[in-house]
Amino acid sequence: MGSSNKKKKEKKKDFNKAKLKVGKAKAKAANFTNTSFKSKSIVVNQEAIATDNIDPTEQFKQNLSLAATSKTDNIRRDALSYLINQLSAKPRHDPIGTAGILTKLLPLVSDSSKTVRARLLALFRVLPSSEVRPHVEKILMYARGGMTHLSNDIRSDTLNVMEWLIEVAGDDVVSCPGGWLKTLNSFSSMLGWNPNVGSAMSSKGWTSGSKTLLGTKKGPESQARQMQVLAQFLKAGFQPEMSAPYESRAYWDNIYRLPGMPNPFAYLNLFGTPRDEESEMYPDRTSRKRVFYLKWKAAIYTGMDGAKKEGGLVGRAAAALDKVLIEGLKEGGSVLGT
Repeated sequence: MGSSNKKKKEKKKDFNKAKLKVGKAKAKAANFTNTSFKSKSIVVNQEAIATDNIDPTEQFKQNLSLAATSKTDNIRRDALSYLINQLSAKPRHDPIGTAGILTKLLPLVSDSSKTVRARLLALFRVLPSSEVRPHVEKILMYARGGMTHLSNDIRSDTLNVMEWLIEVAGDDVVSCPGGWLKTLNSFSSMLGWNPNVGSAMSSKGWTSGSKTLLGTKKGPESQARQMQVLAQFLKAGFQPEMSAPYESRAYWDNIYRLPGMPNPFAYLNLFGTPRDEESEMYPDRTSRKRVFYLKWKAAIYTGMDGAKKEGGLVGRAAAALDKVLIEGLKEGGSVLGT
């Protein structure tokens, strides 16, 4: 009898409402889990490479990887400084090759850190120009992306990269696929001299809409700098071709020997995707002048005249650009289209 009453009370216990009393804590549930404990973690503030008994080639690769993938600005900067020291040393230590270095580091053209971008440009300057030329098309792709970036500082630093590229491989810059028209499009987007803007375009065929992106304090300086690099680009594009002296051996080697340059028949585009007008190659001065006159001469001259009226730093840069255009577009004693 007693055991049966005990079982009934235990069954009813689950359905009885607990009475809460003032000053006493609520009873803990049967499945209560204590979460008041604190866990300890180890935080590594700096990434480092152990340099004891490490192979120089592996150390170079590790620094290259840190420069390309590290989330810390200082680590990327220091890794780039190490690479610069190795590439500028005598003898030069480069186990990866220029192609591998460019593939890893070109995305840093639009890096958020100004010091990293400065170190990247210093690294570019120690690369052999002969090894840079085959990769001009790839470099230009990242340079054009930086030239149209939302950040004014990144746009300004990318102009330094473009200036370096024109210095070491000017002929390749203006003659590679997309190197002429696509780069002119990027310059026009920066300056606001785009004849294809449409509704934002004035009746004279150009717009100043992008000036709002230049910033309030750095606007004139940025605009003058953009026109300065544009003048260097146009000068490289309008530079007369130098005819090489005739050499009998070089003539026959050019006919029968394998070409010494990579992708010598790129202009034929035998295996690539079909190119539009902007992606086309313009390998000679005449074709570049022709397409410039048809698409850009009117817009750039109108924008340049407006910049001259502003005077000051912008006016002087526009005058220098005008001088380059006058010299570059000369043909037979006159300027094309005038």
